[in-house]
Amino acid sequence: MQQSWEMRLHLAERKEKTIFLKLTNQIIQEILSGRLKQGTRLQGSRTLADELGINRKTVQSVYEDLEAQGWLVSKPRQGTFISEQLPDLKLDSALAIMTSAQISTELSTPQETAIKNDGIPDTRLIPYELFSRAYRHALIKVTRQQIMGYGDPQGALELRQALLNMLSMERFIQTTIQHICVVRGSQMGIFLAARVLAKPQVQGQVIVVEQWSYPPAVETFLSNHFQIVRVRLDQHGLDTEHLTEILKNHSVAAVYTTPHHQYPTTVSMSMDRRLKLLELSKTFDFYIIEDDYDHEFHYDSRPIPPLISLPAAEKVIHIGSLSKVFAPSLRVGYVVADLEIIQAMKQDILLIDKQGNAITELAIAELMQQGEIKRHTRKMRKIYQHRRDFAVMTFQQFFQDNVEITAPAGGMALWVRFNLAYQTYYAEALSHLQIDSEYCFGSRVENTSLDYFHIRFGFAALNETEITKIIQTLHQIFMTEL
Repeated sequence: MQQSWEMRLHLAERKEKTIFLKLTNQIIQEILSGRLKQGTRLQGSRTLADELGINRKTVQSVYEDLEAQGWLVSKPRQGTFISEQLPDLKLDSALAIMTSAQISTELSTPQETAIKNDGIPDTRLIPYELFSRAYRHALIKVTRQQIMGYGDPQGALELRQALLNMLSMERFIQTTIQHICVVRGSQMGIFLAARVLAKPQVQGQVIVVEQWSYPPAVETFLSNHFQIVRVRLDQHGLDTEHLTEILKNHSVAAVYTTPHHQYPTTVSMSMDRRLKLLELSKTFDFYIIEDDYDHEFHYDSRPIPPLISLPAAEKVIHIGSLSKVFAPSLRVGYVVADLEIIQAMKQDILLIDKQGNAITELAIAELMQQGEIKRHTRKMRKIYQHRRDFAVMTFQQFFQDNVEITAPAGGMALWVRFNLAYQTYYAEALSHLQIDSEYCFGSRVENTSLDYFHIRFGFAALNETEITKIIQTLHQIFMTEL
């Protein structure tokens, strides 16, 4: 359909942070509203760029992106047209204002990965038949033995026994069933730790967290009226020298740390730092909350033993999770600590989670006892290691000297540094791509005039095609000339 009048587009009032996104969303909105009808020929890129007063390359990039999504069709020697067969997004006009990156992700990526992905497992690889069988057995057991009533607030005995065996054989942790408490994921463990350490009668209680730390944990400590003090972080993990200075000037109740794969930087705390942290805990009488959220996934060498497995670990509260092995929705975690802490946690659990989840706990215990979780973990470790290597290679291919990545020894995410001038709109673009932009801080590289910033890129839940598409979109967003 040719038209005698050219379509006028107005971008000034749009709220998007970049010209690229403003133009993309405006065209999509005009199509969905019916103002730009199917078959309509658009202005050439040079004409539209002159009309809008923007760079022609930006218009070309928008046209190419919308063509890839199915909104536009390019015909040789004729021009660019609104597609006769629009994407079947089933959107109403209220949902039409989306970023190009968001739409591109929804069109090219399965729904299973369309969630906040800062390092989650691929739920498409769950052995559902094994799960179904284990849940069936658990349901039969609780029915026949009439144990559908309130369970033990510390967790099913069978699961705690299975965890005890795993912790002893795989993590070098020597403990007893009485020192293990089952929780609904590591976040509940963090919350309970904060609850039992909080002393309302004491003013100015401090919890030390790493310079960059897990935001939900920080929010949990703040909600329990702790003051937050941040300790420096480097390539060896938590800076124990800086921590010593903090301890001399504050009354510290606990230090929260993710030593195995630091969140978000993925750095592993060195053994000398671990031993020093334990020594300081004893000297200054504070607890260490060790969040060991993805210990299972270590690729290049044997994992360093957890803090709680080392000498002088009496004041370590060790929090682990099985959610990273299968899926976040599994909500099974555990706490290992001294009896005083565990007993206090039990009392709080009675207030918030008296029933527990006996069926899930029994099912997981069966899978652990039969070695199925170990086999699944071994399989996933190989897949995720390959995805890690592929993601690093793909970033380097697209960004070349504009990116720096040290492949983490383990975990499910990359810490990616971009040698690019930081732009405020990057955070918005990254959020629509389901990439954690919490840590996109502009910083000055020493002895240069260059700014840089970081993102945490979860690779485990993405296959090679998905990794490539997202990195390609990142390249388009970051490198497009505005």
